[in-house]
Amino acid sequence: MMKFSETGFAGLTLIETPSVTDHRGSFTRWFCMKQLAPVLGARTIAQVNHSKSLEAGTVRGLHFQKPPHAEMKIVRCVRGRVVDVALDLRTGSSTFLKYFIQELTPENNLVVAVPEGFAHGYQSLEHDSELLYFNTAYYEPSFEAAVNPKDPTANVKWPLPPANLSPRDESTPFLTENFKGLAL
Repeated sequence: MMKFSETGFAGLTLIETPSVTDHRGSFTRWFCMKQLAPVLGARTIAQVNHSKSLEAGTVRGLHFQKPPHAEMKIVRCVRGRVVDVALDLRTGSSTFLKYFIQELTPENNLVVAVPEGFAHGYQSLEHDSELLYFNTAYYEPSFEAAVNPKDPTANVKWPLPPANLSPRDESTPFLTENFKGLAL
């Protein structure tokens, strides 16, 4: 059975997916709509995406889709080791512009459910780290947005110096004092 933990961020949930292990190996349920109902609510999964980072230190993100195409992401590390970051961009949230960070590995069986209104990213801590994303909305390029991973307002404390940023992430402007967040 999946175990759900509060994170201190409304709607952001840490999920443990225990493995059953014996002499043959292990079995882990990665996804079950019925068990995830407390997190998903009326949402359904629209896409499943896979990301691979070849070098330790690589940062991907912090990405989100703007309403009306905002999405929940359910994120799991399937190889290597990463820190997963969710930055709260929700207007009026008590955790506005604060972030949640969690190490994910295949061995710790932790999953992060990142709700709408958060920018999401990760940093690989090992070479050849891979993530699997379950997304509740289809990718809509014209509604895609980002927060620069080096933004001083977000002030994410990446464990390693951020490396291998995409040109888009590197050139994303920093947030300004006029940024009021996302109204969902």
